[in-house]
Amino acid sequence: MNSENGLNGDMRILLADDHDMVRDTISAYLSSEGGAQITATTDLPRAMKELEDNGPFDLVLLDYNMPGMNGLDGLQRALKANGGRGVAILSGSAPTRTAQDALDAGAIGFIPKTMGAQSLLNAVRFMSAGEIYVPVELMREEASAPAHPLLAQLSPREVEVLSGLCRGQSNKEIARDLNLQEVTIKLHVRTLCRKLDAKNRTQAAMTAKEAGLF
Repeated sequence: MNSENGLNGDMRILLADDHDMVRDTISAYLSSEGGAQITATTDLPRAMKELEDNGPFDLVLLDYNMPGMNGLDGLQRALKANGGRGVAILSGSAPTRTAQDALDAGAIGFIPKTMGAQSLLNAVRFMSAGEIYVPVELMREEASAPAHPLLAQLSPREVEVLSGLCRGQSNKEIARDLNLQEVTIKLHVRTLCRKLDAKNRTQAAMTAKEAGLF
């Protein structure tokens, strides 16, 4: 293995994500290519137990939408439990604003799940060394996109649901990602359609995309 691409072999990383495939893929890559010791778990309570029993870890990666996170409350709890070492947020759908909120709340980084494997490894290496990491695209997006008036009408949860609609997800998929009931998503979609003056979910997604929200 090219040592330049690797992590310190003793690097201990705690990864918490409720999507099996995401968790397994990231774990396998960071341990095989990065030589890191990965402890993987599925929700915040289990992550907190790991921190209590085996912490602190060199880096903790938390999925923003997994059970128990409760937005950035979970980040705060993990930061406290990890004794000053880095805690980063992983997300498949959070808007740019969430990335900024996470950093403001003390996260050492924000990792989109869409990120390529090698970039992820570089980001993890960077954060493990104590450096704050934010993808360039997110910073560029933040700089070039003044807050859209449409966003002012929407709650943070509605923005997350709208993000799912824009990616063509079903209510069931959005519900799973956000750890909510499907009926709750249905209500959010109805409210979004009303606020965006859209006849249906497809039109709501088109309106959001045309406005450059996603």
